[in-house]
Amino acid sequence: MKYVYVLLGFVSLLLGIIGIFVPFLPTTPFLLLTLFFFTKGSKRLEAWFMRTSVYQNHLKSFNERRAMTKKTKISILALSTTMLLIGFYFTPSPIGRGIIAALIAVKYWFFLFWIKTEGESEDLIEND
Repeated sequence: MKYVYVLLGFVSLLLGIIGIFVPFLPTTPFLLLTLFFFTKGSKRLEAWFMRTSVYQNHLKSFNERRAMTKKTKISILALSTTMLLIGFYFTPSPIGRGIIAALIAVKYWFFLFWIKTEGESEDLIEND
């Protein structure tokens, strides 16, 4: 089973790295999946991933303090809301639209009340 976790970790890492450059592909969820899969599959890969600049730049504050900067939160919410609204627009079923509306509400609740917002200045002080 560990090999499956490692394979899934590399697939999600690849998708996360592609998401850095492709505007409509979310980066953070795939990198969080990478961390989860590497944690389950290999302590050595987990340690390696946590030392990478991708982890340091995109996930460290969230993983350690369950916090994101306001800029990160806004960019994630804007992109994901746009994608969900496109799906909402093209979904003919009222049940489908209700499910998408519920997903949007849960997503905003999660980002506003579960994930703390940290200031940009706090990041700069900690990185020095």
